[in-house]
Amino acid sequence: MKLTFCNLLIPILLLQLIIPGNTECSLDSIVDTKIEEALQDFNPISMTISCSSVTSSGRLASCPAGSVATSCACGYGCGSWDIRGETTCHCQCQVIDWTTARCCRVG
Repeated sequence: MKLTFCNLLIPILLLQLIIPGNTECSLDSIVDTKIEEALQDFNPISMTISCSSVTSSGRLASCPAGSVATSCACGYGCGSWDIRGETTCHCQCQVIDWTTARCCRVG
């Protein structure tokens, strides 16, 4: 059985080497084209990032419109937090007196 399988596998592999493939339609070239199209208007030199901190009492701190939360800090040494909806920091500990959101925007 093993010999028959090998006898079938070898011609298939050799055929793949002999038959030329169309490299213009490969997945890599399609992805490269899409990336180039997406980056045509991208100019990192003219872009700036600005960040600020927003502190609120309680468990939630929300970023202003146009910015996203990149990290959070919580009172009473709580290190358990999550970001909800990209703009709101939520501290998960039972007792929290303040929450700070680090908010950034690219412009």
